[in-house]
Amino acid sequence: MLEMGGRLWTIQLLVQTLCLTSVDAFSNGKVTEACGSMMPKHGHAPNTTHSPYTLAVNVTEFSSGDYIQVTISGTTYFEGFLLEARNASNPDSAAVGSFILTNPKTTQLLQCGHTPDSAVSHTSDARQTQIVVIWKAPQNSPAAVKFLVTVVAHYKTFWVKIPGPVVSQSGVTPIPPKPTTPSTTIKTSTPSVLPRPFSSVGCGQQKSCLLDPVGCDPEKDPSCFFLSFAPKGQTVVFELSGPSDGYIAFALSHDTWMNVLTDVAWRLADGVIQCRFRRQVLVPQDPTRFSLDAQYYLFMAYGEAENGEVHRHERQPLISSQQSVINGPAEILNGSRSPLLMKFHSVLMLIAWMLAGSTGTFLASYFKPDWPERTLFGQRIWFQVHRGLMILTVLLTCVAFTLPFIYRGGWSKHAGAHPYLGCTVLALALLQPIMATLRPPPDSSRRWVFNWLHWGAGTVAEIMAVAAMFLGMGQQSVLLPHSWRLVVLAGFLAWVVLLRVLLGLHKKGYIKTRFCDFVSKASDTDQQRILADDSEDSTWDTWFKIVALLAFVIGNSGFLISFIHTISGL
Repeated sequence: MLEMGGRLWTIQLLVQTLCLTSVDAFSNGKVTEACGSMMPKHGHAPNTTHSPYTLAVNVTEFSSGDYIQVTISGTTYFEGFLLEARNASNPDSAAVGSFILTNPKTTQLLQCGHTPDSAVSHTSDARQTQIVVIWKAPQNSPAAVKFLVTVVAHYKTFWVKIPGPVVSQSGVTPIPPKPTTPSTTIKTSTPSVLPRPFSSVGCGQQKSCLLDPVGCDPEKDPSCFFLSFAPKGQTVVFELSGPSDGYIAFALSHDTWMNVLTDVAWRLADGVIQCRFRRQVLVPQDPTRFSLDAQYYLFMAYGEAENGEVHRHERQPLISSQQSVINGPAEILNGSRSPLLMKFHSVLMLIAWMLAGSTGTFLASYFKPDWPERTLFGQRIWFQVHRGLMILTVLLTCVAFTLPFIYRGGWSKHAGAHPYLGCTVLALALLQPIMATLRPPPDSSRRWVFNWLHWGAGTVAEIMAVAAMFLGMGQQSVLLPHSWRLVVLAGFLAWVVLLRVLLGLHKKGYIKTRFCDFVSKASDTDQQRILADDSEDSTWDTWFKIVALLAFVIGNSGFLISFIHTISGL
């Protein structure tokens, strides 16, 4: 009985294994096996009810080599899809034409049959409600083309071969689509197809250009943000290019605050948006339009767009450093994504807390016993230097604190926790000199209360200042490269901790004891051991701490300079 049960269990396990291996689910979108039937191998029948998804195209006719925008959308989300274009007279034939992605993060190209890039699918099972791609008509295109899509709402819920509109070659009578599932055709004029990417050739000579990074070429660098404009008679031709998952826009303004332009035509290709359009210098029928004979600041911004809704730009707009006459002579414009006031805010805060404040607390922690007989303006040396550095820290913090309010004209609503940390740091920084003024005499029984409060407030201020610096470097107005700022800030913290641990061990006597043991073992006679007296140990201790202090200041200055150099280039 046990043997029979074991056999049954083995057979059942084998059957289950075979069944499981015959059901394939490709959440990564690698579904080339389904190119012909467009049927997901989920082990379930397709849904035959009305589909909540539609296909839309932006033209009704095309010629060989034309680009057609294809949109998959739905009233509810979907997790996967497979899109193909086929001969309308034979929908079961192989896929025709090739696709171009507009968002490589969520879509990918597949080769169905012998034609590369002839299908599009998802890259993960992340929920989506809209997909936009570009289809390029082949040279040997059939007379009419029908778009088909399989959409997976969830593993067991999917619709196969949802038919889209039929588009026909110009001058050829199209085959009408079967009225099974509703589809939508967006009737607009065919946008002109750009034969090649824009180029920075001619910038400053035939056209004015604003580039980010400086000197980039959109023809060679897909990460290049590019805006050009050139007078053409009574009109001005604009070219706009840049990488984006949703939109890219530019604006004209009399000041350095952004005014959004509307009615701007755009097109996506491989994650890069490019558009070219012409506008009259003067628009008499619309006096609200800016005259292009005037001087303006130029803005470039980009962000996400979903279901027709444009979201707020992801980064601080690229703003030209000076006003320019749009209809004027060609020039190369300089611009920055970081306003000058915000750069000064960052630099002053970094100087205050990476150098002045950290050095002041370093002195107070380890140099109190040194130079007991020497004074500076009537006070001990360490105290005067400590007090001077901390006053400088408070002054720099106060000045830097006001700059964002001057730039923004009030409180920033999109800065997250950074401004709250900054307010806390400022409050603690101002509290320190107030407590120092009210501190009791050294021999007072309440002196220990002041010592603990003074040390605690200073320590918390330093910790929160580091947190504020970390968050501040990710703000739109001063956005430093993520991985770079993490490495440099981590290096700064490691350096500070290392020097503090080293002098902490020295203060406890561990490093001094080991040094004296080495001197003792190296001595030949008892008389030589006696010569290594306390005064020599004291002198060595002082020089050891001075060297550590110099290393601390030099190291902190190096990290500070690297941050300032990077901020200046924003």
